[in-house]
Amino acid sequence: MDQRGILIVVSGFAGTGKGTIMKRLLQSYADSYALSVSMTTRAPRPGEQEGVEYFFTDRRAFEEKIADGGLIEYASYCGNYYGTPREYVERQMEAGKDVILEIEVQGALQVKKKFPGTVLMFVMPPSARTLYDRIRGRGTETDEVIGARMRRAVEECEYIPRYDYILVNDDLEACVEQMHHIIQSEKMSTARNAAFIEEIARELRAL
Repeated sequence: MDQRGILIVVSGFAGTGKGTIMKRLLQSYADSYALSVSMTTRAPRPGEQEGVEYFFTDRRAFEEKIADGGLIEYASYCGNYYGTPREYVERQMEAGKDVILEIEVQGALQVKKKFPGTVLMFVMPPSARTLYDRIRGRGTETDEVIGARMRRAVEECEYIPRYDYILVNDDLEACVEQMHHIIQSEKMSTARNAAFIEEIARELRAL
């Protein structure tokens, strides 16, 4: 069977806990997954580290990376660029790791177009009120930014039907396990194992 890893894109409204889900998934299944670190032009939040949450850069350097073809995808969100470095992703997949990209809807659809086998997942809250309370509860955004994020969530709703799966983050542990099982099921799909199926068929015909 093909041991090359698959590409998974995880998106979701701001405040749905995407980052927490990814960290817990990697803690539980460290040998199976690699989390791609995105590059961004936004300023680091308190506690964020270079090369851990993001690679932080300025607009000029980011646009040079775009011109050099060094990004799998990129998008502009709330006035800042976000993008996925190509080299790291390809190296991890060749090593057999399933690579997870945590990116916005614009970038997700770019990736799906370039790599049709990509699995798209969208993380949702149990309710709109829960989402609002989570964003406000961070205590890191102004009312203006909170309003922008909620309006953005309305816009993102239009793209959710283009994703393969939704995950409702009501119970963190249950959400993590559900994500893991979906990915493992995808890896066993007939479409991803056509070469192995044909190999078995050839061996059977030869016996």
